[in-house]
Amino acid sequence: MTRKTIILIAFILLKFLLQCILISQDYDLQRDEYLHLDQGQHLAWGFQSVPPFTSWVSFIIQLLGNGVFWVKFFPALFGALTIFIVWKAIEELNGNLFALILGATCILFSALLRINTLYQPNSFDILSWTTLYFIIIKYFKTENTKWLYFGAVVFAIGFLNKYNLVFLIIGLLPAILLTEQRKVFAKKELYFSILVGFLLVLPHLFWQYKNNFPVFQHLNELAETQLVNVNRVDFLKSQLLFYIGSIVVIFSSFYALLFHKPFSKYKFFFFSIIFTLIVFMYFKAKDYYAIGIYPIYISFGSVYLAYIFESGWKRYLQPLAIAIPLLLFIPIYNVAFPNKSPEYIIQHSEKYKKLGMLRWEDGKDHLLPQDFADMLGWKELTLKVDSIYSKLPNKEKTLILCDNYGQAGAINYYTKQKIQAVSFNADYIDWFDLSKKYENLLRIKESNATDAELKETSPFFETALIAGSITNKNSREFGTSIVAFTGAKIDIRTRIKDEIDQKKSYR
Repeated sequence: MTRKTIILIAFILLKFLLQCILISQDYDLQRDEYLHLDQGQHLAWGFQSVPPFTSWVSFIIQLLGNGVFWVKFFPALFGALTIFIVWKAIEELNGNLFALILGATCILFSALLRINTLYQPNSFDILSWTTLYFIIIKYFKTENTKWLYFGAVVFAIGFLNKYNLVFLIIGLLPAILLTEQRKVFAKKELYFSILVGFLLVLPHLFWQYKNNFPVFQHLNELAETQLVNVNRVDFLKSQLLFYIGSIVVIFSSFYALLFHKPFSKYKFFFFSIIFTLIVFMYFKAKDYYAIGIYPIYISFGSVYLAYIFESGWKRYLQPLAIAIPLLLFIPIYNVAFPNKSPEYIIQHSEKYKKLGMLRWEDGKDHLLPQDFADMLGWKELTLKVDSIYSKLPNKEKTLILCDNYGQAGAINYYTKQKIQAVSFNADYIDWFDLSKKYENLLRIKESNATDAELKETSPFFETALIAGSITNKNSREFGTSIVAFTGAKIDIRTRIKDEIDQKKSYR
């Protein structure tokens, strides 16, 4: 085993170790994680919220026991593979050992540590961006057309994980046209590889067609409820924070791509990042959508700085260059991760507020960062639902209907009963079991809608009462109530079908 291999393995092991200590035991899983885990029980070629890849990983997690360890293992694995790809890219660019260590350090102590704590499509999305960029480097270095086909496969898999990868192509194509590498567009193999990629994503596109393209409804809802609050200046500021310890390395790559002769064939990468960021800003994308851009630029910057620091007094700057990402990570460690209790964060809220971490998607500041608040109250909700469910008459004929996907997913993940909660929200609208007649209804209602639910639904049941609620004030779901209706006077499936049809009519 070579020295380089030993160091690479050490970085990967350190990556997994860090991911294990970044989340306090005070927190549950995060809202989105429950939805993605439930998708593994409903395998399909698409979902209203995301493409199918995450559901495949969720299915594997379920085969492994569905424990929290495996839920957290896969995003950490995708982060470790990102380090590996950056390492291989540096080797392709003829970087020495210093360049390899610098690049791996920059990726390790970056925003990826935060992204990789959550089981969401983002971790694999970043890996997809990095891998596709790496394959592009391989193609233009060797001009071996097999890399065009590899690129098509990687794009297809990345697209089936998250549509965000389309922005890479949008930024890359005009950039290549501006350089001599535009000759690639004259190769027939490029178009054959595009056909391969198209065939790989065709089942998902067909699923979208059969379901009236729910992706467009999802994007419209996203634009109206979340992206409308995005500030383009804040978007750019966040780009600097994501890789704060690697700023010098990244900006060095821009200079090197323009003026460092060994990188002349990769000059289009300089224009590509400009076009990609412009498109992101035009669509008012969330800041973290762009995180996948930068790992490959860290590869270029690391190799160039290794060249600059190769001899003379500048070689003494090598330890400092490696230390900077680590030193700047230390203060970030204290605020960017859910490794502090909610009480601690609330008592020290000013430093979180200065970084904009208390601002939620509604554009307002709250007590905790939104992702942290989304990791509280779920076990409490499920424990109370289980307790109430166990006391119901004919409990097996009970429908558990939630206001949002987080509630439904959390109940399904933590429950000790044989129940499946559903919702009219997100993908759960397709997962109702209407094959049996329900006698009871457990309605999980957000705090501001409980009274209205009682008034609207009580006439259709013999009894109705508020049986419990989430009491954790730090939870985003604080005040969410469990309303128990028993003894149905009508077949509630009719009302449910009408609601489902109405919701789906907007797709």
